[in-house]
Amino acid sequence: MSNKSEENSKAAIVNENSLKFLESYINNPSPTGFEWEGQMLWLNYIKPFVDDYFVDNYGTAVAVVNPEAAYKVVIEAHSDEISWFVNYISKDGLIYVIRNGGSDHQIAPSKRVNIHTDKGIVKGLFGWPAIHTRNGEKEENPTLKNIFIDCGCTSQEEVEALGIHVGNVITYEDEFMILNDRYYVGRALDNRVGGFMIAEVARLLKENNKQLPFGLYIVNAVQEEVGLRGAEMIAHRIKPNLAIVTDVTHDTQTPMINKVTQGDLACGKGPVLSYAPSVHTAFNKLLVKVAQDQDIPFQRQASSRWTGTDTDAFAYSNEGVVSALISLPLRYMHTTVEMVHKEDVDNVIRLIYEALLTIESGQDFRYFK
Repeated sequence: MSNKSEENSKAAIVNENSLKFLESYINNPSPTGFEWEGQMLWLNYIKPFVDDYFVDNYGTAVAVVNPEAAYKVVIEAHSDEISWFVNYISKDGLIYVIRNGGSDHQIAPSKRVNIHTDKGIVKGLFGWPAIHTRNGEKEENPTLKNIFIDCGCTSQEEVEALGIHVGNVITYEDEFMILNDRYYVGRALDNRVGGFMIAEVARLLKENNKQLPFGLYIVNAVQEEVGLRGAEMIAHRIKPNLAIVTDVTHDTQTPMINKVTQGDLACGKGPVLSYAPSVHTAFNKLLVKVAQDQDIPFQRQASSRWTGTDTDAFAYSNEGVVSALISLPLRYMHTTVEMVHKEDVDNVIRLIYEALLTIESGQDFRYFK
């Protein structure tokens, strides 16, 4: 018989108020290097559930419970989304771009965009030649060299008069929705849904009057999409003893994905626990035990040499931080229609919450003492 806590029932964790926050948080643009508006939304939501908070020089937001404690545990997600930079404005008023993070050039044509300027948002769209005008035998595919943005101008000067210049950041204009009462869908679920889930953990701790025997640092980091930079900076500032990182991973059940190389993972089957050098084996075993004891479904993933997530940044900081990764299965990563299962979101929240209630202050995960 499992030792299931009274709060960990099968009822949905996400409530009406938190769902409204999730929708506004996903719809708000938060491109890498320009995350501050999203961070303000996140902080305003989480403040009632924590004792303190701070923001570092580059915008990583940290909410803290029990800040006086010497033993420090981090739960972390990243807040930034992929985007584009204005790279070149042609004399006929078309805008060419370069990536800010891992933006997918193949999905760009016909997408509406927001160009972020000092004068405010300027609307535009990725144009593409009509099918009638293309040579079917030798069609060009979208590439970084030929995709372009049309903002309704006919000259470089007209574009610049709108406040657009080289270096402006560009995000897609797509909004949050719920599909078949089963999936949350939107752009930037990678990984603002992670920021949402760690905020929900803070809410549950507060609402259930749980007193932790350690300091809990709830970290919403910037600049993951360009090399884990926000996590790298904040790990050195906090100097945690333990870190639980949450990010998304690939649902591999849709066409054109090879399970032999990508693993067999599915939305709706629970959080994913990873195996990689940066994932601490003993800490990972604790998470497995928590999931089993609390009847939380989970999946396993082998991540090879690195996880590609902020786990790597925390693990290899400060002479080594005991770290683990809890991933959320997601379909269509780095598109405008990223999808996650509602039950998986609830179960990631449950797993982090229950793990925190299991961790002891001063817990030592060293193999040899």
